Amino acid sequence: MKHKRIVVFVVFIILLIAAACTDKESLETTTQPDQEKNTSNAENDTMELPKEQLQKLDNGDAVQSLQTVLNKLGYEITINGEFDASTVWAITDIQLQHDALLVTGIYTEDTAQTIDTLLHENTETFEPGNGLPAKTETATTNHGTEVIANPYEQLALVNKQHALPEDYIPEDLVIPDVRFPFTEDLPKKQMRKIAASSLEELFVAADEAGLDLFAQSGYRSYERQETIFASNVEADGEEAANKFSARPGESEHQTGLTMDVTSPDIDFQLTTEFANTDEGKWLAQHAVDYGFIIRFPKGKEDITEYQYEPWHIRYVGKKAAKEITEQDVTLEEYLKQEEN
Repeated sequence: MKHKRIVVFVVFIILLIAAACTDKESLETTTQPDQEKNTSNAENDTMELPKEQLQKLDNGDAVQSLQTVLNKLGYEITINGEFDASTVWAITDIQLQHDALLVTGIYTEDTAQTIDTLLHENTETFEPGNGLPAKTETATTNHGTEVIANPYEQLALVNKQHALPEDYIPEDLVIPDVRFPFTEDLPKKQMRKIAASSLEELFVAADEAGLDLFAQSGYRSYERQETIFASNVEADGEEAANKFSARPGESEHQTGLTMDVTSPDIDFQLTTEFANTDEGKWLAQHAVDYGFIIRFPKGKEDITEYQYEPWHIRYVGKKAAKEITEQDVTLEEYLKQEEN
């Protein structure tokens, strides 16, 4: 009887040990995902986003850090420290997926805050490439001009070699609070929001300088440009027309980042005489202070392939405008640095 009690006790102890081992394994299995999650969060916490604004042509450690974070978010881009086309694409794609962000392809403070949120929170609605597909089929216009894949970026190059998609219409068009020589609310009053606010600042400064600057023509749709170009061809022939008028898709006006300006001294016309007015002289000197450049400067006709247009200003942002002006180059020459 005593021997039987010993056997029962031993069996009981074995069962207790087995149960304890099972509970431990179960506990380890249950807590493993949380441990992995904590490890993942810890890794994300060690990744630092750059504090400064970054854009195309920038390079260095800050760009490399940004590219590392973008890789972590799922963007398959090369970490090379160069703010190249693929980095512009990733930033543009993130901005397109968040309504609160201006879509420029430029890494700003607001974009950084959004990326930080994506990095530390499980956002099911976000997926790389949902805003702007990484790979698109190569397309050309009827004239054989290459259609650019990212028409949203602030530094998009639009000319006789690079055209905008036929269906591209900026989503953030607004009417800047500046003077126009007409009262109708026509589409050509519009600009993209980031350019419009800078144009307003430029006009305030012109007013303070005692000048009488007027805005004449901003956004222009593909269809409107088609009509204008056809009319110019009919009047002057295609070769002559294409020196002062763009084919549809090749006009910067479609970007919403351009405004033609004028003054009463030349009866609100768009002519080279504008350069000789007080307004034209002031604009040539101060447009850069507000992120604008004279897009088709004098003496650069062989590069831009358009005549001198002292009235045509293009928004590129203060950083690029300053560098373009200091280097005395066109947008074509400035962006060509990306290829070198």
